[in-house]
Amino acid sequence: MRTSNHLIGLLNFLTFLASIPILGGGIWLSSRANNTDCMQFLQWPLIIIGVAIMVVSLAGIAGACYRNTFLMYLYLWAMFIIIAVLIGFVIFAYAVTDRGTGRPVLGKAYQQYYLQDYSGWLKDRVVSESYWSKISSCIRDSHTCGKLRRTYNGIPETPELFDLRKLNPIQSGCCKPPSECGYIYQNETVWVPGSGLIATDPDCSRWSNDQQTLCYNCDSCKAGVLGSLKKSWRKVSVINIVILIILVIVYVIACAAFRHDKRIDNDEPYGETRMEKARPSRIHF
Repeated sequence: MRTSNHLIGLLNFLTFLASIPILGGGIWLSSRANNTDCMQFLQWPLIIIGVAIMVVSLAGIAGACYRNTFLMYLYLWAMFIIIAVLIGFVIFAYAVTDRGTGRPVLGKAYQQYYLQDYSGWLKDRVVSESYWSKISSCIRDSHTCGKLRRTYNGIPETPELFDLRKLNPIQSGCCKPPSECGYIYQNETVWVPGSGLIATDPDCSRWSNDQQTLCYNCDSCKAGVLGSLKKSWRKVSVINIVILIILVIVYVIACAAFRHDKRIDNDEPYGETRMEKARPSRIHF
């Protein structure tokens, strides 16, 4: 077997390994969709891309081992399409999460999230009534806010300790009222109106100490979901960019090796003919 066949087989094995982090990223997003972010469909493109790279890489390995030209052509075209799709997915992921971040709160370690800081397709999906009813139900069922509760010898955490906690976007947006509303802390998910003026933010009147309601219908909760999605997608996108660079390099090398292999195949008949002509004929007595 030619050195180029060994090289193509090795490169396909590397692409097979590269598919594992992509598939892992999709599975990680899936776990977050079930437990935290609650956007059930966003992980499937990555899972599909990861599985496709695995299958195509196996086809490339088989094509290199058995010198099957059809499988090699299939591998190269399929990998080209996969790389193009992955590039599109990375661009899409950054485009839909390009705006919006938490705002610092004076004297607090956590940030506050505001829906007006976000825009675009992802925001429209999250705030739509049909999607938000499913998302808020998912957050409620995940007991994210219940897990926020801490006690010390049966005594709730003090306001000073709570202010030092770095809440994730959903905890900050869904499990407590906005900081400017003037509510007084009783425990992590129970707040009472203060004596001061409550802000005109509609979320201030949406807050409820009912543990099934809290701020699940607040704009701050929707902003918290968007903030959590942005963090999740950006982490996965960094991995995807690294894998994409590896795939492009491997693909270019595989194309060069395949062309070299084809060129040798085309030259072989001519070379064999010349060698046969150069052989001395046997003398029969």
